[in-house]
Amino acid sequence: MRRLPPLNALRAFEAAARHLSFTRAAGELNVTQAAISHQIKALEEWLGMPLFRRRNRALLLTDAGQAYLPPLREAFDRIRDATNKLRERDKSGALTVGTFTSFAAKWLVPRLGRFATAHPDIEVRLAINDVLVDFAADAVEVAIRYGRGDWKGLHAERLMTEVVFVVCSPKLLDGPAPLTRPEDLRHHTMLHDDLPEDWDTWLEAAGVGTIKARRDLAFNHSEMVLQAAIDGLGVALGRSVLVADDLAAGRLVKPFDLELPTHAAYYLACPEGTQDRPKVKAFRDWVMSEVARDGAAAAAG
Repeated sequence: MRRLPPLNALRAFEAAARHLSFTRAAGELNVTQAAISHQIKALEEWLGMPLFRRRNRALLLTDAGQAYLPPLREAFDRIRDATNKLRERDKSGALTVGTFTSFAAKWLVPRLGRFATAHPDIEVRLAINDVLVDFAADAVEVAIRYGRGDWKGLHAERLMTEVVFVVCSPKLLDGPAPLTRPEDLRHHTMLHDDLPEDWDTWLEAAGVGTIKARRDLAFNHSEMVLQAAIDGLGVALGRSVLVADDLAAGRLVKPFDLELPTHAAYYLACPEGTQDRPKVKAFRDWVMSEVARDGAAAAAG
């Protein structure tokens, strides 16, 4: 175990020895002159020898002080340089972002080109997992999660809420069984993800809870449900965040006005205390700007 003098006392000595002035050292370290004097005295007691001597209002170093200053100054310079290199490294390089499959496919990945343009020195590595990210085990630095934002030990900021509504291919609005009212859903295939009860909730809210679809088709990922809807295989319940781009591009349409709110939201999360790391903050600020961009586009449309 290393036995070292108190760091504050070493800093006080190095500054006072460099300036040969307790007053200037106090100004540099933003403390009082009395605090500097107290730290120097404590260091001299710890070492068992004087480091300064006073002559006619001048402050001089003793032989011990002169011998102690160069290696101590070199040590502080090395700490400073190592710290600067570490902070510079944290401004660039790889950033591991955890999220789940549907959000990555339908929202994040189509927008990542703009992040690369804005931050060419940061390489985003996606860790896709449909269970909650373990920041330590998965070496993830920041994640986009869906839930209520009450995760212990994490700093979480709400990004987006969403609503749920029916979506389908434009071609299902025409043909032998056009979708003109909720009752028409009985003539179509209902597409499900892992939450089929959403259909029951929506049908009840639409006043057609007793109807049965022509058949059901289930997938284990939301983006597969939406792709099946785009391909005209059936009708899906779309989450507004995940279907926004497909609606804007005309790949999907919204045949009915009824929307249901959800109880969860999308959050950007990272371990407490890491939210201001340069790379994490850069990603957070970019995501927030994309959310604002989407909001402005929705308001304009």
